[in-house]
Amino acid sequence: MKILPILLFAVSTRATYALASSVTRPQLKYFDIQGAGETCRVIFALANQEYDDVRYKIDPKTFASPAFLAAKENGELKMNLNRAPVLVTLDGQTIGQSKAIERYLAKKFKLMGNTLEEEAMIDCIAEHCRDVKDAARAKGFSRFTKNKTDEEKAEARKEWFERDMPEMLLKIEDAIKETSGGSGFAFGSSTTYADVAIWSLLRDCPTGDLDDTQKASEKCVLLNAVAEQLASNPGVAKWLSERPESMF
Repeated sequence: MKILPILLFAVSTRATYALASSVTRPQLKYFDIQGAGETCRVIFALANQEYDDVRYKIDPKTFASPAFLAAKENGELKMNLNRAPVLVTLDGQTIGQSKAIERYLAKKFKLMGNTLEEEAMIDCIAEHCRDVKDAARAKGFSRFTKNKTDEEKAEARKEWFERDMPEMLLKIEDAIKETSGGSGFAFGSSTTYADVAIWSLLRDCPTGDLDDTQKASEKCVLLNAVAEQLASNPGVAKWLSERPESMF
C-alpha cells in the first residue's frame, strides 16, 4: 500500500525537473500593462539580465484576459493565489507577490547592500515609498474608486498632491540625508533597490499624475537626483524607450 505514494512522488519530482529543464531564462508573468510587474522589469533592465516577459493581453473595452484565465486554470499562478505577477526561476521555482519578486531580484543582482544592516536600511527606504503609494490609494481619487462623486475625487486629488504627498516626500528626503553617500544614491554611493523604488514613485506614475507628482516633489532635491540617476542608467533608459505601450 506504500508503493502508490512513492510512485506519485517520483512522478511529481520528474514533472518538476521537466519544468525546470524547459526554462532557459527566468519568466516574469504579468498582464500587458505596467502595474505591479513594472518594477521587476526595470530591475532586470538595470542588471542587464535577459528574461522572458510573458504578458497576458487585456481587452481594453471589457478588461477581460483569456490568457490570464487560462494561466489560472492550468495552475501557473498558484503561488500568487491565482493572481499575477509570478516569476519562474531557472530551476523551475515559482515565486508570487510582486514585492517578494522585487526583493529576490534585488538580492540576486546585488542591489541590497553587503550586510544585513545595509539590506534593512535599503528595504526601509523602499517601504517608505510603498507607504506613499498606499496613502495615495487610500485617498481614493483614482478612476477605479467607486464610492465617490467626481467632485469628491477632485477635492481628494487636490489635497493629496498639494498637501499630503509633499509632506510625506519631505520626510523621506530627510531620511535619505542620513543614508545617502553621494548625489543620486539613496543609500551609500551605488545604485540599490531603494533607488528603484524612488524612481518608480516619482517618475513611473500614471501619465496623468506625472506633472502633479513633479510639483509635489519639487523641494526634494535628493529624491529627484536619485530618480534622474536611475533613469539615466543605460539599461533602464533602453527599456524605457522600448517598452511596449500599455493602458496603464
